[in-house]
Amino acid sequence: MLFNSISFAIFLPIVFLLYWFVFKNNKKAQNILLLVSSFYFYACWDWRFLFLLMFSIALDYFSGLQIEKSKNNKTAKFWLVTSIAINLGFLGFFKYYNFFIDSFADLIGGFGFVIHPWTLKIILPIGISFYTFHGLSYIIDVYKKKIKAEKNPIDYALFVSYFPLLVAGPIERATHLLPQVKKIRIFNYEQAANGIRQILWGLFKKMVIADNCAPIVNEIFANHDQEPASRLVLGVLLFAFQIYGDFSGYSDIALGTSRLFGMELLKNFAFPYFSRDIAEFWRRWHISLSSWFRDYVYFPLGGSRGGMWMKIRNTFVIFLVSGFWHGANWTFIVWGGLNALFFLPLLIRDKNRDNLEVVAMGRLLPNFRDFFNIVLTFALVCFAWIFFRAESMTVALQYIGDIFSSSILQFPKPIPKKEIALILVMLCIEWSNRAQNHGLEIERWNPWVRRFLYAFIMVLILVFANFGNNEFIYFQF
Repeated sequence: MLFNSISFAIFLPIVFLLYWFVFKNNKKAQNILLLVSSFYFYACWDWRFLFLLMFSIALDYFSGLQIEKSKNNKTAKFWLVTSIAINLGFLGFFKYYNFFIDSFADLIGGFGFVIHPWTLKIILPIGISFYTFHGLSYIIDVYKKKIKAEKNPIDYALFVSYFPLLVAGPIERATHLLPQVKKIRIFNYEQAANGIRQILWGLFKKMVIADNCAPIVNEIFANHDQEPASRLVLGVLLFAFQIYGDFSGYSDIALGTSRLFGMELLKNFAFPYFSRDIAEFWRRWHISLSSWFRDYVYFPLGGSRGGMWMKIRNTFVIFLVSGFWHGANWTFIVWGGLNALFFLPLLIRDKNRDNLEVVAMGRLLPNFRDFFNIVLTFALVCFAWIFFRAESMTVALQYIGDIFSSSILQFPKPIPKKEIALILVMLCIEWSNRAQNHGLEIERWNPWVRRFLYAFIMVLILVFANFGNNEFIYFQF
């Protein structure tokens, strides 16, 4: 069931009405409703994998209880390691089995041995990377005594499988979401209205921006060897906005939907293409994943406490692991490595915490230095996106090689005028609201201007949206 589908447009109001009108002021019944709805939402993809989700929930729920009641650290660590091993074992099998088998065959082939690896036609359970990380963070936090083990199985199951975030995040923490699950929720009109506005903005970014860019991007990447360099550059630029509109659009819909039920999810995007360096970009792009790796990988490795070589090592580890998390392909690992290389000069010069404030705060436009840095950062990000989008390393390298040719001076034809105009509309709205949580958080604006903008966005969706039930890119991760 896609957020941008008719089925979800029917599903959401039904759950909302039952939640606030039938089960009002009954937290237990509301949680059961949300849990059943979440299981149904997930089963709509493939009901067989619902049992894997339930097993993961039961494993971490039971492990958390065992860790908390353990009388010594050795026993607690046993349950921690067991839970982590089983969770990563399932994730590794479904997501990386064929990758490791094929990579091993290629390695052996390099020494002159020919083997025929036994690969499997494995279907990747949707959302497995996300709900696995939900459970891992909970288990680790219980072990470190940052949170008490959850005794109520309904509440814990809802924390892991809550349908707004189940299949593509944001990656939640038990310390943030579980307290909201356990408390009585009272309907808040302003919160719900803000949620609807965020859903509207997310639908615009997904259905108008991402889905209109996708066919052009697909055509250019599929025929990259026949396209002039200027069209290849155009393809990368459009992909940058496709993936941003797709993933941040999903996150906006997820956060907005959760607000309808009185719960706030972790912010996942903060207008990353307005970043002035790579460090700032990664503080604003897929925030929940970046902070997860920071807290559960970077800090345990020593973080920034050691010498420069340790900082460099730890930085490369989290970027490479982040790349590998995205998919079983060397292109994702190279994408992560490139971002680490781009980050390195800032780390060495101790400049990675320079741009913490919102760009051009209090000004209509950025100064020349900020503008130059925004453009430079966006260019670096786009270069890395080539590897993220390419189907293989061979395609990525050919694509880059074809860009650096004399045809770069040709004017790209045809010009996607509609897509460029729509992207400019999005950028203007987001720039004017860059200090807010999402593009349509405009309560401070004149009421008539607000109403006009809401109507304008709805018209753009009705006129330009692709209503073909296009899946979200991050569902494959």
